Amino acid sequence: MNTTAIRPPAVAGTFYSDRPERLAAAVESLLGQARDAGLGPLRALIAPHAGYRYSGPIAASAFRQLQASGRSQQCTVYLLGPAHYVYVESVALSPAGAFETPLGLVAQNRAAIDALLARGRTYQLDASAHEPEHSLEVALPFLQIALSEGFDLAAMLCGQPDVAQVAADLAERLGPGDLVVVSSDLSHFHPYETAQALDRVLLEAVVAGDAARAALGEACGLQPILVLMRLAEMLGWTPRLLDYCNSGDTSGDKQRVVGYAAVVYVGGE
Repeated sequence: MNTTAIRPPAVAGTFYSDRPERLAAAVESLLGQARDAGLGPLRALIAPHAGYRYSGPIAASAFRQLQASGRSQQCTVYLLGPAHYVYVESVALSPAGAFETPLGLVAQNRAAIDALLARGRTYQLDASAHEPEHSLEVALPFLQIALSEGFDLAAMLCGQPDVAQVAADLAERLGPGDLVVVSSDLSHFHPYETAQALDRVLLEAVVAGDAARAALGEACGLQPILVLMRLAEMLGWTPRLLDYCNSGDTSGDKQRVVGYAAVVYVGGE
């Protein structure tokens, strides 16, 4: 894998500030306003990926738990999200050596990427899918602030992969301190009350670990969510729903809203 390339930010200045000092202050403010749920070490989380003015408080509810857990060593973050702009059949990995945000560079874990590629056709290198994609990028500033000891990255954009295969591959690769972060919004462009009902059904299935029911739900990152649910079942992780709202709550427009949730996973070995 060529690790010399840097994947530059695609949505800095639109989804979040492109000025480092303003971005750091915004993320720190959002994290500071979020509640520490006192859960201890986290294994995984689900957070939304809209612009920070819309979904930032909900994302902060999840990432705050990383900040509060007192991590003392560097880890690898397996960051999974949907591909919005380029068709991805299964899982698109980035050939970039690092992802850049206004807060600096996040190196990719070459060994992790190479190990996934060695698992076969489920994984392909695809720079074109990653170049315009916001779903992974918007999580990075939160991770950069919350994980003060540092981290490296395995960036994974999902189409329609074999959920069981990806979960098994991650279970084999995860180290004791590594994290799985799923980036997903929930239902899209329904009236406020309809969105609340749809999102409630999906989130109840996620918290119950009912993958069959969750698979019928509406979320742009549904496949990554299903991967995480399967992985959690394999490793004995327990989900906790921390926060939920939709864009009607943050923008005021309740005619066509997008749902956002913060879910974290704890437990296991």
